[in-house]
Amino acid sequence: MSSEETEVLVIGAGQAGIAMSEHLSERGIAHIVVERERIAERWRTGRWDSLVANGPAWHDRFPGLEFDVHPDAFAPKETVARYFEAYAEKIAAPIRTGVEVTAVRRRSSGPGFTAETSAGTIHARYVVAATGPFQRPVIPAVVPAEAGIHQLHSSGYRNPQQLPDGAVLVVGAGSSGVQIADELRRAGRKVYLAVGPHDRPPRSYRGRDFCWWLGVLGKWEMAAPPAGAEHVTIAVSGARGGHTVDFRRLAAEGITLLGRAGAFERGTMRFAPDLAANIARGDANYLDLLDEADAYVARNGIDLPAEPEARVIGPDPECLTDPILELDLAASGITTVLWATGFAVDYSWMEFDAFDDRGRPRHHRGVSVEPGVYFLGLPWQSRRGSSFIWGVWHDARYLADQIMIQRGYHAYLPEAATAAGASTPSDSGLDHVAALAASGAL
Repeated sequence: MSSEETEVLVIGAGQAGIAMSEHLSERGIAHIVVERERIAERWRTGRWDSLVANGPAWHDRFPGLEFDVHPDAFAPKETVARYFEAYAEKIAAPIRTGVEVTAVRRRSSGPGFTAETSAGTIHARYVVAATGPFQRPVIPAVVPAEAGIHQLHSSGYRNPQQLPDGAVLVVGAGSSGVQIADELRRAGRKVYLAVGPHDRPPRSYRGRDFCWWLGVLGKWEMAAPPAGAEHVTIAVSGARGGHTVDFRRLAAEGITLLGRAGAFERGTMRFAPDLAANIARGDANYLDLLDEADAYVARNGIDLPAEPEARVIGPDPECLTDPILELDLAASGITTVLWATGFAVDYSWMEFDAFDDRGRPRHHRGVSVEPGVYFLGLPWQSRRGSSFIWGVWHDARYLADQIMIQRGYHAYLPEAATAAGASTPSDSGLDHVAALAASGAL
């Protein structure tokens, strides 16, 4: 097989890899982007058919290209995939599709890394893992296969017709779980939805999308989730033009709400008695954001229409006041359990000590503890907005700056070496180090 050299190897050609390529190209850094499938494949085949972006098109995009939909619309997944294809073409990103990386390790001799791929060996001074957080679907080991219940992860769900006839238990009430549960109900299915701790921001308030409110209130720049909220999901939806997730409304429309799913034994699933507390927490999060928005409007004298009806909380449904703590799945007609329980990372192909005991990267803003390795596309990588399309673009710019800084250090020659006849390095990385230091960015 072939063997080649490059300065930077970027692994993954989704939104993270394409953003990284743009910033590397702007700095004149030679690089290759490899992708085992097609550009933005997760947007095409890794989600359900009706998925749309959770942020409006004016907000969730790269600075260099607009979506070909209305700015306030929520782009369908195929539109998003085409957007990234067009962006990659626009910046002439050196992407090679159909190339799978099977191992990355330190070079046995010389600086940098060796990547073993399905197309040969690539040697690189720096490696950027732009594979994102959605690598391995997590299905808790709760319902055994011999229980005879059809089980699938939300990443394997496509549409209601895919599932066997019968009721569906959806476990997980973040954005994916809520949207899938609502779609199944609209298709005529009986749906049970297990709801854990969550935040539920308003989709819009006083004529502005919640993405706008998070921006002007400075919340996108939060460096870490609040204490105790590391595993709290966000229930927000761009489906059907976008709407605020309201669990009481979902219950009124026929979805039976449950607490967090627990143990399964002899056909019966148990649920925690925490449904009311989880709903109350989501309500508090919702109302707190309205309070902050109102205070911002008053403080800045902005002319935005008042929206008192947004504060109206509907009556509690019976499933909230008299919660179900045990459910016989067969007696309830449930034939499918759909796990909207998130993903785990999988960096088993990176053969060095740069991960914690759960396999998560040890890094600061994407800069690995393993010198020369970088991660991109992680939630909360540098800020709250890191996992959004626009956020990953800014994180990629930061990593490109870090690579430039490293180039400068590697180009440095001591004064004694220069006096002995070596030429002074002209690598632009040295200038970049100086410029960043002068600006306070270091």
